[in-house]
Amino acid sequence: MFFDQIILGFSISAWITILTLIGIFIVMSRSRIPAEVAFLGALTILLVTGVVTEEEGMAGFGSEPVVIHAAFAIIIAGLLHTGVLYWLSKNVLGDPKNYNNALLRLMVPTSIMAALLNSVNVVILFIDAVKIWSRKLNIAPSKLLLPLSYAATLGGMCTLLGNSSNLVIAGLYLNQTGQSLNVFEPLVPGVILTIVGVTMVMLLQRFIPPRESAEQSFETTSDYTVELLVPTDNPAVGESVEEAGLLNVKGGSLVEIVRFDREIIMPVPKDEWILGGDRLIYAGQINEILELKRTHGLAAADHHVWSINDIDTKRRMRTAYVTFGSDLIGRSMTECDFEQKNNVALVAVARQGSRVKGQPREIQLQAGDTLLLECPPKGEEQLEQDNRRSLTFFDSHFVPQLGPKTVTSAIIIVLMFIISSFHVLPLMATTMLAAGTMMILGCCRITGVTKYIEWELLLVLGCTVVFSTAITKTGIADNVALHVMQLCGDNPYIIMAVMCLLASFVSEFVSDVGASAIFFPIMYQQAELLGCNPMPFVMSLMLSVTFSFASPIGSSTHMLIFGPGSFRFTDFVRLGTCMHIVLLAITLVIVNIIYPL
Repeated sequence: MFFDQIILGFSISAWITILTLIGIFIVMSRSRIPAEVAFLGALTILLVTGVVTEEEGMAGFGSEPVVIHAAFAIIIAGLLHTGVLYWLSKNVLGDPKNYNNALLRLMVPTSIMAALLNSVNVVILFIDAVKIWSRKLNIAPSKLLLPLSYAATLGGMCTLLGNSSNLVIAGLYLNQTGQSLNVFEPLVPGVILTIVGVTMVMLLQRFIPPRESAEQSFETTSDYTVELLVPTDNPAVGESVEEAGLLNVKGGSLVEIVRFDREIIMPVPKDEWILGGDRLIYAGQINEILELKRTHGLAAADHHVWSINDIDTKRRMRTAYVTFGSDLIGRSMTECDFEQKNNVALVAVARQGSRVKGQPREIQLQAGDTLLLECPPKGEEQLEQDNRRSLTFFDSHFVPQLGPKTVTSAIIIVLMFIISSFHVLPLMATTMLAAGTMMILGCCRITGVTKYIEWELLLVLGCTVVFSTAITKTGIADNVALHVMQLCGDNPYIIMAVMCLLASFVSEFVSDVGASAIFFPIMYQQAELLGCNPMPFVMSLMLSVTFSFASPIGSSTHMLIFGPGSFRFTDFVRLGTCMHIVLLAITLVIVNIIYPL
C-alpha cells in the first residue's frame, strides 16, 4: 500500500505523523490558536489519512489520564466549595517575619500540597496570599511568585496526581504492560529532588529578579480616571456620545456615564444620548482628557467617583491577567466585543510593572498584561468562568462557609489516597469513586460541577495518548530507538541520559504533556531492545519532562505567575537553567539506584 512505502527509513504514515507533530509545535508557538484546537486538528489529520483508526482515536479520550483528570477536577471543586482549600490557604502558610522565613514557609507547604492537590491548583490557591506577603515584607512579588511556581512544580513530581504529564506516562505504561502504577510511585525520587530544588532556590535567591508588580500602577484610580460634568446648557445635550465626539477622545475613552438619578451606564454604547447633569467618567491620559473642558464645554465634577479603597457599591474594580494563548493577544478592546459581551469596561493596562500610556482601549494586548476592569458586583464567578481562556482573575473574594461538609470532603480525599496507595482499587476507579462520593454527599453541586472540569486540557490529554499510539504504530519509536542506540552504543545509562536531556529540553518550549507523549514510546522501546527493566526509563522520563524551569511557556504554573509577577521571558533563565541541569543529573543517579536496570 502507498502508506507503507519507505522513504528515508520511515513509512509514509510515519512521515505524516512526524510532520503533524512538528506542525502542532509550529502552530502553537507562532499563532494564537488554542492548544486544544491545534491538537484536535492534528488528530483529524491522523484520522483522515488512516494513520490511526477511529477506535484508536476514540480510545485516547477514554484513557486513564483523561478520566482521572476529569474526576480529580470534581474532587478539587468539592474541596473548594466546602472550604478545605480556603482553610489550608489561611492556616498553612503562617506569618513570615523576613524574606528567608517567607521562602521556607511558602515552598515547603506548597510542594507538599502540590503533590496531593496538583501543582496548578496550589499556585492558584496561594497566589493572592503571596501578593499580600510581598506588600507586608516590602519586597517585589516576583521574589516570592517564582519560588511558589518552582515549589509547586517540584512537589508535583512526587505523585501521579501532582501534574498532568505524570498521569499521561502512567496511562501509557498501563497500555504497554497492563500494570497500574501506584499513585505514590515517584515519591522517593520526587522528595529528594524537591529537597534539592528548594535548597537551591534558598541559596541562589539573588538570581530571582525583583520586578515591580503591575498592580502597583493601580494603587490610586484617580491617577488614570477623571470625571467631567455636562452642564445643562451644553450644546452636546440631546446628541449621542459619538455625534458629540465624546466617546473615544484624544488620550482616553469614555468608560461610564453616571446619571443624576444614579443610573450607571457601562459600557457606554455609541448611540447613548447625553443629558444635562451627566457625569462622564474617562480613563486614559488625564492631562489630555482634561482638554475636553475647553474644547467641549465640560466642567470638573466636585468629587472623584472612584477610589481604590472606596469603590462604588454598584460596580467594583478587578485586576486580571492576559493568559498565554488568549484570543485577546495582539488585539485591542476596540477590535473586539469583550467589554460589551461581559458588561465590563477597561480602565487601564499595565505591562511588566508599569502602566502603559495611551488610550487603554487602543492598546494592543500582550500575554502577561495586567488589566484593570470595572465590573458588576454580581456574577463574578460566571465572569471568570466565561473568560478563563482569555484572562485569569486573582482577586476573588469568595469565602466559603466552614462546617461538617468541610470535614467530610477532607476525609474523602484522605481515603482516596489511602485506598489507591495500597492498591485496594486502581487509581482511576479510586478517583471516580471519590468524585462520585463528593457529589452524592453534597460537597459540590451536581448541576454546576462540569464547569470546574478543564475540558480543553482533557482534549489535549486525549490527543496526546493517540499521538503516542501513532508513534508506536508507524514504527517511529522503533526507528528512533535504533538510531539513538547506534549513535550512543548499547550503554543504557548513556541512552537514558541522552533521551532525558532531549525530553527535558523539548518540555521547556512545548509542554510536559506533549513531551511525555512523544518520548514515552521511544524510551520504552529502547528498554525493550536493550532487554532492560523499563521502570528506570519510565521514571526518569516522568521526572525529567517536568524540569521546565528555564522558560515560562513550558509550565502551566509559570504561565500563571507570569502576569502577576510582571516577569520577562529571560527572568527564568539564570536560576531555571541551573536547576534544570542539576536536577536532571541527580534524577539519572537516583532513579537507577531505586530501579536497577
